[in-house]
Amino acid sequence: MRARAGHRTDGAPTDPSRRPSSPARGGTASLVTKIDLIPPHGGVLIDRRLAGSDRDRSLERAESLPAVTLNAVSLSDLELIGNGAFSPLTGFLGSADYRSVVDEMHLANGTVWSIPITLAVTREVADGLPDQGDVALRDDAGRIVGILELAEKYTYDARHEAQQVFRTDEEAHPGVARIYAGGEVYLGGEVHVLDGPQDPPFAAFRREPAQTRAIFAERGWRRVVGFQTRNPIHRAHEYLTKVALEVVDGLMIHPLVGDTKSDDIPADVRMRAYETLLADYYPEDRTLLSVYPAAMRYGGPREAIFHAIARKNYGCTHFIVGRDHAGVGKYYGTYDAQAIFDEFGPDELGITPLFFEHTFWCSACEGMASLKTCPHGDDQHLILSGTKVREMLSAGEAPPPEFSRPEVAKILIDAYRTPAGSR
Repeated sequence: MRARAGHRTDGAPTDPSRRPSSPARGGTASLVTKIDLIPPHGGVLIDRRLAGSDRDRSLERAESLPAVTLNAVSLSDLELIGNGAFSPLTGFLGSADYRSVVDEMHLANGTVWSIPITLAVTREVADGLPDQGDVALRDDAGRIVGILELAEKYTYDARHEAQQVFRTDEEAHPGVARIYAGGEVYLGGEVHVLDGPQDPPFAAFRREPAQTRAIFAERGWRRVVGFQTRNPIHRAHEYLTKVALEVVDGLMIHPLVGDTKSDDIPADVRMRAYETLLADYYPEDRTLLSVYPAAMRYGGPREAIFHAIARKNYGCTHFIVGRDHAGVGKYYGTYDAQAIFDEFGPDELGITPLFFEHTFWCSACEGMASLKTCPHGDDQHLILSGTKVREMLSAGEAPPPEFSRPEVAKILIDAYRTPAGSR
């Protein structure tokens, strides 16, 4: 694990005398009189949602507006722009911000931003819209979910974006394929959100940034580490999250539950595994399970920065970056997602990354270890490939308990035995 030590995330020197005592187990946040939470990215937590009479009037007006239908990715982007998870964005990127993000990893005003949040349409759809003006945003059922204040329509070089953002222009990369499948024109402008998703999954764990920040403050957590995951948590993940928890006040397990690849383990299966693991192996008063309803980009290094910024908006001061974070295939080096953080100063990001090596069970150490801490050879290390684990689960065979908790393995075996359509 590597962190920039000796400074707070706002760049001020650390004052050990100000370190809060964590509330006693079962206690309350009344032990802490004031909690200074980390500022959102850009300084202000954005809220682009309309409510009450403003929403009602806008919804009525939107019925007569030209409309664009959003796909699953754009719908989740709209939700996260609206609730502030993508602060400081107030809408889909215009051309100046888009080109600056693609080429420089900054918005046009100099704020760090690594993934372009865009709204693509076909040229035919774009030609049917005004050059400027309000446009209704609909979901695939035709329901009006928002309004775009269309400021500009612009074309883009899809291969250039792919190469810059994903370091490849191969269509085999799922993020690149998504760009190529989009339209030829991007629509830029601020948005107003009129409706969120209907009957969203995992509603009990669906918390927006303002809500997680309120929970952190109530619990007295000044220092919070966020853990991004789209996989079940095995023993290596458990080890690194607990190591991180040793140096902060609280841990937020923040699984991504938006659009993912078809061969990723379904979110409902993962959530059962998370709940089971947290119930038995994590301290309840120092952990929070909350879902992150974003789409997965598989952007490797750039997405690691993007994930860190989003967790900062949720109130995290620290963010775990493991090996091959947000990677796919062989497009990124093992530690590229860690190295990219060195391209930014601490004040630019405002959140502290915690870097971890690959961890494993060592028979000689009789415990979890990494190449940084273990002196023994590979013959003592229990390391299973993803392919091997999937083969074992499909055959109804549980991986060794040193690799995965038996309770988690059972959930995964049951899922592999259940036809996808009847899960």
